[in-house]
Amino acid sequence: MVRVKICGITNADDARLAVEAGADALGFIFVENTPRFIAPAAAASIIRDLPPFVTPVGVFWDPPAGHVKAVAEQCGLGVLQFHGDESPEALADYRLPIIKTIKLAVAADLARMDGYRVAAFLLDSPARWSEGERREPIEWALARQAAVRGPIILSAGLTAENVREAIRVARPYAVDVNSGVEAEPGRKDSDKVRRFIANAKEGA
Repeated sequence: MVRVKICGITNADDARLAVEAGADALGFIFVENTPRFIAPAAAASIIRDLPPFVTPVGVFWDPPAGHVKAVAEQCGLGVLQFHGDESPEALADYRLPIIKTIKLAVAADLARMDGYRVAAFLLDSPARWSEGERREPIEWALARQAAVRGPIILSAGLTAENVREAIRVARPYAVDVNSGVEAEPGRKDSDKVRRFIANAKEGA
């Protein structure tokens, strides 16, 4: 069955909603000056109340290694996700499982996966992070080609309405959604979250 990560969690209510709806992982964005940034202390408070088998994922963008390790320890993170231009060498010394984001627009972008020894790749759009507007999906057939290089997590432009088809075409290990289940940036919509997770699990 396809796993589901609800990203951009900023408050305890949204975390509880996602868990109750069946999310496998929650994403906490530690990138300052982005719409869904959460301070480590606030994330730690939410993560302490998560049930077993729901994985807290910390999202970082070209951070200093010491910062990542400090946040991971403070918050009790289970997985680290790197969204920037981090090199394979920069990620080699972390002890937690790593997700590396690859921005996928054309087939040549798949070569950017080479050299990384990570738990999974998150395939995202090259477009900037959403300020609340709808993002266009990446090419799902192209994403499917990436699966031979390692487990893939499909992201970008996913909604409750298109996630089943996205899974059918791309055959990902997991799907990741943020703005597609929001009422506004940083606040999730209960109906969208529940429908997205249900459709993703049924479409697996």
